[in-house]
Amino acid sequence: MFLSFRGKAVAVSTFQGFKSQFVYSTSATPAPAHFLVKYLVDSLGFSKQEATSTSSKVTSFKTLKNPDLVLNFLIQSGLDKTQIKKIVSREPTLLFRDVSKILKPKFQCLMDLGLFGSDLANAIAKDTTIFDRGLDTHLRPTIDCLRKTLGTDENVVKAIKKTPWLLSFGAHHTIEANVLLLKNGGVSDVKLKTLVLRNPRYIIQKSDWVKDLLHRVEKDFRVPLHSPIFPYGFHTLACQRKSTLERKIGIFKSFGWSDNDLLEMFRKLPLCFTQSEVRIKKALNLYMKELGFGPTYLASHPAILVYSLEKRVVPRMQVLKVLDEKKLKRRKWSLYPVLMLTESKFIDYFVMPYKDQIPDLYEIHMKTLAPVSGHNVQIGQCFWRFLINLITMVQNVPCCLTLLEVTIKRKLDFLIKELGLKAYSLASASLLS
Repeated sequence: MFLSFRGKAVAVSTFQGFKSQFVYSTSATPAPAHFLVKYLVDSLGFSKQEATSTSSKVTSFKTLKNPDLVLNFLIQSGLDKTQIKKIVSREPTLLFRDVSKILKPKFQCLMDLGLFGSDLANAIAKDTTIFDRGLDTHLRPTIDCLRKTLGTDENVVKAIKKTPWLLSFGAHHTIEANVLLLKNGGVSDVKLKTLVLRNPRYIIQKSDWVKDLLHRVEKDFRVPLHSPIFPYGFHTLACQRKSTLERKIGIFKSFGWSDNDLLEMFRKLPLCFTQSEVRIKKALNLYMKELGFGPTYLASHPAILVYSLEKRVVPRMQVLKVLDEKKLKRRKWSLYPVLMLTESKFIDYFVMPYKDQIPDLYEIHMKTLAPVSGHNVQIGQCFWRFLINLITMVQNVPCCLTLLEVTIKRKLDFLIKELGLKAYSLASASLLS
């Protein structure tokens, strides 16, 4: 069997072991619920309980002439049994759809865009209402609008994977209105792309919601819409209620922070305000009450507030404390640059050089990390470090955003892999420009 993709014929394997046990008639016989249950069990491997639960979602049985046509089409589209089961579990009425008029044209549209296999299955499973939308009146115009905004089909696919219901609820005229609103406000194409890829749902909201956020970012927090920090400031305000943000601001003020301190931190690293209230209180208690840092210092070094106390800050402080108690000579760095180091560099600088004087220092440090260490923790730390360095870089060198993606990659490969420079060094330099 062959389906066309971007003008090319693509061979699709058939589903082995598929067997239909459904009793149906080509003359439009009504399909009672118990027949649908039997079909799901025999043809898709549902358990009796799963099939009963799934069939209960069908409130009105239409004529089910030949469900095998739908099932065969899904197989020919490259979906496996698990993926088909997932889709049908979410929306069993899919088996009622007309293959030639509804399913095939829309599947082909999504495949032409670049959605295949698990990506295609997930997009459909999470938003089956896409089949209720018109192909030429909604689906294609929405994809075209997203393509103009994001530049490439690859970016459109990324947006759909992040927000699967983008195509069904994202009416193209709403997207166009919000894009125009952002551009008229001074948001560049690059920042607009960053904003949408971070959270695509922003451009399918009501325009009044977008206007309100633009006003708050620019007027209340004094971040110009052309600033490199704008996408992150917009996200920070969009991802939480006003009342939640006001409570967080109240916590900072209870520790003596002024409005100017808060505004400076927001303009440097707005993501500090996305931390939970509990984390903010813990961080301020440690840095201000125990270590004696003032609001001015923390506002000008905001990255310190987003590092995990348990996984990063406290373990490193304990190592420095041991070294100082032993009166061993070490690098006389303040806490901030120590926290900015990668875990491997921290061990190279502050643990391994003292393995003879303090043989168990490494074990003590790793033991402190053990309860919260692991692959996911490392990924999380890497993400935060990368994001902090990226925001710092675009603050100091805004023109780096105007470089082509390939150019940035080539320069980063040379500076990091060839010369051995670190991300935090690049963040404060102008080498990329």
